[in-house]
Amino acid sequence: MNVTPVAQGGVAANAASKSDSQSATLDYNSFLKLLLQQMKSQDPTHPVDQTQMLAQLASFSNVGQTIKINDKLDALIGSSQTQAAPSLIGQTVTSLVDGTTGVVKSIEITSSGSSAILTSGRKLELSQGIRVGT
Repeated sequence: MNVTPVAQGGVAANAASKSDSQSATLDYNSFLKLLLQQMKSQDPTHPVDQTQMLAQLASFSNVGQTIKINDKLDALIGSSQTQAAPSLIGQTVTSLVDGTTGVVKSIEITSSGSSAILTSGRKLELSQGIRVGT
């Protein structure tokens, strides 16, 4: 999860472009198939230690739980942004990316994130980070 600086005035900016669970290429079922294949292919005279297999399984389980926690944290940050964004209307904001400054006319909330529409017509992506005030 990528997190950009917290803007003044309490609006946090989250720059997570993809959910970690979407970018994970190995799911639990694939892991079990791989583990089963490893057991079938092992040398009977030198079997893999059971504690190693259990450690691999526990490690994979921890990774899965961490991905779920990160997804929930991303959702919480997004919800927080959505709730705080309307308070920016009428405020002077500055982009932390290119320094664009202006007064917020309206807020646009889409599935890709929140944007501030300035009185000049310019659009600032809130996920890239903003500073509130002069």
